[in-house]
Amino acid sequence: MKKEKSTPPRAWQRMLSGRRLDLLDPSPFDIEVEDIALGLARVARWNGQTSGDHAFSVAEHSVIVERLFSLLNPKANQQDQLTALLHDAAEYVIGDMISPFKAALNSKGNGLDYKDFEARLETAVHLRFSLPATPSPTLVKAIKKADIYCAYFEAVQIAGFTTTEADKYFTRPPNDIRIIIEPLSVAAAEKLFLQRFTQLTLD
Repeated sequence: MKKEKSTPPRAWQRMLSGRRLDLLDPSPFDIEVEDIALGLARVARWNGQTSGDHAFSVAEHSVIVERLFSLLNPKANQQDQLTALLHDAAEYVIGDMISPFKAALNSKGNGLDYKDFEARLETAVHLRFSLPATPSPTLVKAIKKADIYCAYFEAVQIAGFTTTEADKYFTRPPNDIRIIIEPLSVAAAEKLFLQRFTQLTLD
């Protein structure tokens, strides 16, 4: 008796734009900013464990990180600012995994290299929007600093951390930097992300 041929597992996702993104080999041609904005607006930071009527989305987080990056780096060009805005763009496909879970996935011997998977998506996103495939280490470090500062504000304002706890696990921003975190609705976060993207891609 012949064995039936098994169908390979589907490794692509159809986006609402109509694009079909291969998650194992993502092509820049299958990436649209509208898909990114919608996806990130519907992905909750902190696994949704935040106060307020709305989840705090990765789309809104991305805009705030870019704002912090621009404050900290006033001479940054639009390309660098766009890279900051898109720093979590891969999460429109893979979601926002909390740091402890990422560490567990990347631990030796588990058969899954999350960082490699994420990096392929990030590279495709960068190429789609005419950015260097791999940002310079200096730029990555500067964006990470803004990301860490944003996490501190989120932790103490909406994620239930005391300042003592936040000082232990995150990095307190300089006193002259103030950000108010106000979680937006999905539609408002999506619109905010697209507006900032448009501002940064105008000639």
